[in-house]
Amino acid sequence: MICILPTLNLMEKTPLLLPLWFLLLFASSRASLSANITTDEIALLALKSHITHDPHNLLATSWSTSISVCDWIGVTCGSGHHRVTSLNLSSMDLTGTIPPQLENLSFLGWLDIHHNSFHGSLPTELTNLHRLKYLNFGNNSFTGVIPSTLGNLLKLESLVLYGNDFRGQIPITIGNLSNLEGLYLDYNSFSGHLESGIFDNLSKLQVLSLTGNHISGSIPNSLCKCKELMLLSLSNNFLEGTMPREFGNLTKLQSLYLGYNYLEGDIPSAIESLTSLIFIDLSYNKLAGTISYSFIYTFFLFSTRIKFNCVVT
Repeated sequence: MICILPTLNLMEKTPLLLPLWFLLLFASSRASLSANITTDEIALLALKSHITHDPHNLLATSWSTSISVCDWIGVTCGSGHHRVTSLNLSSMDLTGTIPPQLENLSFLGWLDIHHNSFHGSLPTELTNLHRLKYLNFGNNSFTGVIPSTLGNLLKLESLVLYGNDFRGQIPITIGNLSNLEGLYLDYNSFSGHLESGIFDNLSKLQVLSLTGNHISGSIPNSLCKCKELMLLSLSNNFLEGTMPREFGNLTKLQSLYLGYNYLEGDIPSAIESLTSLIFIDLSYNKLAGTISYSFIYTFFLFSTRIKFNCVVT
């Protein structure tokens, strides 16, 4: 006698399998989230281990594995994925170097460590932070050159590296940062000339500050393609040649600082058409030419910052 046991068809099995499927999915997502948080924690602990001086014990007390990484001082996480999206350690009097493991903060959009005593060179691994929009390493003691791969940070809107000791030529790959609005490289030791190709695609650039470096050569005409510029500061360098006549294209320019260079020739008459201009310093160059009284009078009405060393007619 053959006994046939009843079997469940697929439709009958499905209700039994669904709860198990959801349980496995939930466990998998929790494990993935935990792994990602651990990845961020490991990266930040690597940074902590590279801090040699923490006078206020800010990281020593806060950055602990017994506390959620999202509650660490200076750390902000996304509300949905709980990944580290912002790291702000500015003005904490920290001394140390930047470890390559920081590249593993793959959701990081904001990185600010300005006004500390970080030193050493910039790890090339930082250029893997493809979500980064704001990078501020200003007023530290960094040295070396800017990695050319920094041009891979295509979402970057502000690059702030002022007040360090970066050297060499400003890499032409900076020109790849088409979303860049602010470029602050003043008071470093950059040398060489400005590649004209840097400015071809920086159509959103509003601030360019290169004051206090050792940059030589001429001002490239392509700089005047940056028609959103509001502040242009190239003073205290070794720039020579003439002022580009295309300066008249910078109709939104409010501040122009070209003092203490070796510029020569006539001041372009197009300068007088820059109706948004409030501050201008062309002093200590070899510029010549004439500037109308009406242009000067406008400055005396609306500004206390005007410096020329040329003839007024």
